This record gives sequence, C-alpha cells and structure tokens, in this order.
Amino acid sequence: PGVTMSHCLPCRYSAMKEYLSELDKETKKALETFYGFSDGKSKVRRSVDKWNSTGGDFFQQIPLLKVEDFSRTATDLHSGQKRKIEGSVFHKDSSIVNSGDSNDIIGFQLCDANNSSECALYTFSSGVNAIQEWYKLHYMNIMAQIPLETKEKLSYSADDLLLTCFFDGLSCDKRHFTRFHHPLHGNCYTFNSGENGTILSTSTGGSEYGLQVVLYIDEADYNPFLVTSTGAKIIVHDQNEYPFIEDIGTEIETAAATSIGMHFTRSRKLSKPYSDCTETGADIPVENLYNKSYSLQICLHSCFQKAMVDSCGCAQYAQPLPAGAEYCNYKKNPNWMYCYYRLHEKFVKEQLGCQQICKDACSFKEWALTTSIAQWPSTVSEDWMLRVLSWDKGQKLNKKLNKTDLANLMVFYKDLNERFISENPANTLVILLSNFGGQLGLWMSCSVVCVIEIVEVFFIDSLSIVMRRQWQKAKKWWNDRKGAGSGKPPQASPVERQGHDNPICIDEDLPTFNTALRLPLPQDSPLPRTPPPNYSTLRLETAFTEQLPDTLELSQH
Repeated sequence: PGVTMSHCLPCRYSAMKEYLSELDKETKKALETFYGFSDGKSKVRRSVDKWNSTGGDFFQQIPLLKVEDFSRTATDLHSGQKRKIEGSVFHKDSSIVNSGDSNDIIGFQLCDANNSSECALYTFSSGVNAIQEWYKLHYMNIMAQIPLETKEKLSYSADDLLLTCFFDGLSCDKRHFTRFHHPLHGNCYTFNSGENGTILSTSTGGSEYGLQVVLYIDEADYNPFLVTSTGAKIIVHDQNEYPFIEDIGTEIETAAATSIGMHFTRSRKLSKPYSDCTETGADIPVENLYNKSYSLQICLHSCFQKAMVDSCGCAQYAQPLPAGAEYCNYKKNPNWMYCYYRLHEKFVKEQLGCQQICKDACSFKEWALTTSIAQWPSTVSEDWMLRVLSWDKGQKLNKKLNKTDLANLMVFYKDLNERFISENPANTLVILLSNFGGQLGLWMSCSVVCVIEIVEVFFIDSLSIVMRRQWQKAKKWWNDRKGAGSGKPPQASPVERQGHDNPICIDEDLPTFNTALRLPLPQDSPLPRTPPPNYSTLRLETAFTEQLPDTLELSQH
C-alpha cells in the first residue's frame, strides 16, 4: 500500500514567526493575564510587510474572555474591561474544569458581523483547550492569506524529514516519495504512491522486507501553541484513497523504534436492496473535492465544504478548495468565524443533511495495524549512532542530533495472507422455493407434482366447466334466435326436458357412459339383437375316410 507520513506541525516555527508575531504576542499576554505565566520580556520579531497589521482590530473583535461564576459577565483579555455577554453559551466539553478561580472559565465570543446582537460564547473544559482552539482559529485565518507556493517552502522538505530509508532490503531515497500539501500538517510525503505508474511490492513478510525510515523531527523548532505533542504521523492507505492523516493517522513517538505490522483485508458489501451503500459514489449528489476514489469521509468533508461556501461565501481552510471559491479570512469575510461555528454545530448534530446524503462504499480495502514500541537508540549505541547520523546530515545541520529529534519507523506485512470479507444474501428466490418445497414435503408429504395437480383441479378444471356452461348457454341462445328469425314456431313437447335428457340437444362433446345409456334409439331402425351363435362350428366332420378295424369288429357283434 501507500504509506503517508508528515510532521505533527504544518510549518517550521522559525520560518513562520514573522507571520505569527502578533498572534504569539496576544497568546503570551493571555497566559500572563489569566495564569501569571511569563517567559521574560523577550522582544517579538515584527515583519515590515503587511503581516505587521494582521492582529490589530482582528484580535480586538475576537479576544479571549474569562467568564465569572457562569454569569453573563466576562473580562476582556485585550482591554481588561468587563462586559456583558449576549447570546447563547456553548460548552465545547462535557464538563467544566475551571482556571484560576474555581468559578471562572475561559472562552471566546463570536458575533454576527451583520447583527451584533447575534452572538455565541464558546467555553472549554480547560484553559489549555481554550487557548489552543483560539490560537488555531487565528492561525487558519493567517494561513488562508498566504499563497500555496510560499506555504510549501515554509514547510518541511523531503531532505529535512528523511534521514535513512530502506525497502525490501534495498536502499531508497526521496525520489520514492511523492509530496502533497495538507492545510493542517504541511508537506506530507507518500511512499509508493503509484503516480509514476509503478507500484512497489514485497513477496516476503517480516520487518526486514518492509519499509524502514528514520525521521528527523527537530523538536526545538515546533510551535509551542499550535501543537503540544512531538513526533510524526503516519497512515497506510490504498493508492486510490485520500490519506486523512488528521483523522485516522497513527502518531509516531520520538526517541523510540515503532514497528507497525499490517494485515490486509478486502471487504465487499451487498448493494441495494440489501443495503444502502454505493458502488462508485456517482449516485451521491455531492461533488468529490479530493480527486480520489469515493469514501464516506470524502463525501462528508465535501458536503460540509459545499455548505460552507453556500452559507458563508468562502471555503474552510482545512478542506480542499472548491472551484471558483477562496479560503475564508477575516479581511475579506469578517463574518466567517461565526458562520463556521454555527454551521459546524449543525453538522455535528446531523442537521445539515450530509449524514443523510452520504453513504458507505460497497467495497473498500483496510489494513489492520499492530503497533509495538521499543527504546531507540539504546543507551550503549546512542553515542555512535547520533554521531554517524549527524555526519550523514552533513552541512544541512549545524548541531549534533539529539535522540528526541529522531523517530525510527518500520512498516511491514506480518503475513502475506489476504482476508476477504463478503456479504451474501441469506435468502434468494431459489432458496425460498427450495425451503418452501422442503417444508411441504416434510409436513404435508406434498411435492411439486402434487401442487401442479391441485392447481389443475381447482383452477383449470373449474375454469373449463364454467366456460363449457357459458358456451352451451350461448349456443342455445343462438339457436333460439335463428329459429325465431325463420318464422317457425318452436314445437311444444309434452314434457320439457333439458340437458342430456333432451334428444334434440346435440352436443359435439363425446358422451359419457351414463349419458350414452339415456340417449333415445332411432325410430326407423329395429332394435339391435344379439346374433345367434354359428353352430356349424360344432358339427362333427369325418376325420378318417376308412373305418378302423377295431370298430368294425365291434359293429359286427
């Protein structure tokens, strides 16, 4: 399969500081105001271009708030003043974990730019979650304004990510990886993507014949507010599937060797009328924005993005960009955050209609992963391994590598058995008729011939009798009408007889035995009699011409 890997961070923090200077300043101010945290009075680098004014009014419009006693009063972080909260309150977590004062919670308020009375306050179970969500919201607003080519340069290159690579016992390099840019994870690299027409394969299971890579993480260059974990993410997928690394990616730990064993399973579901799945997604009225084979996740994300463009007038940054649309940013779309949260709330509650439109795929491939972790490098081999890897990095790195900057990854097949799961109908027409005949034979000693005879007696014979009666009535009616037309009066008989007792009634059907006995004899012919027997056959004929001697003697006496 294809193996996609990326950093947990979309871009190098050192390269993004000029774009994030105002946002970082506001975040540090929030930590100092709410929690008394301060990292010193270090100077914040400011850019001389348009990004110097990225914050300003924007942070004043959506500041962090400290809500007191679950009341409608909140303290504004930016101005330090208290203000009344209008609108609904949405708790992003099930429980409330307070910050500072036991009765205070952290959140932010979003209002409709066209109607200031339409507002919503979003609170969180922890100040960490509130600050991260608030930071991510502003981060997407800033990144939406940066061109794609610039973001690809700010992110990690293949040379930055890969230190060593082996596949099936042979060495590999960045030429075996295909790059694509993910909005939330930056540059991602797919091994064995198949874009060049060649798909690599292995004929032996085991870790020695799989993919082995050492990744350079560079923990010191991570954004401290955007992500709080260090490492890499990996996802195993088919070449025709889109890697949703943010949803189902597996995280790889630094200073450890992660072994991932795979089992391949191919599944096939029955379509209509047995299930509501779709074969190719062509019958789903949602445009596929990912240019990959259909899946339920692709349909849901594409449906939400379409609703975002229709309702808010711009596209959400984390999803692919539809044709003719542009990503939301506060300068061009000042109402997009309030619109996005309202729309996302409907999506989660299944009120947007996407869950009703999108269907599961009838056929799909799945790789079940088994993960194991070991300490790497070991204490006795740490010194020489880090020295050799630092030397391999060469002039690209001006410092000695630390083991927390590295992650060892192995992806391999545990066995080469392919598991196939398919659905078959429990009852078909043939099975239904077979079961019906078996039950009739078991409980009523009835077979198919018996059923045919019953149908013949009750339906065919009954129909023939009715049709015969109707034919006789019609024929009699026609004869009576014909006689009335010729002017001959009908002859009255002393005793009116009907049916087979009437000799006038001539039936073309052959008579039965009983009706033949009741038929009248012809008047001009004698009664038939039994002919006398031919007694001439009983006469004695002379068998011998001469009399035998013994008979002569007897006659003489």
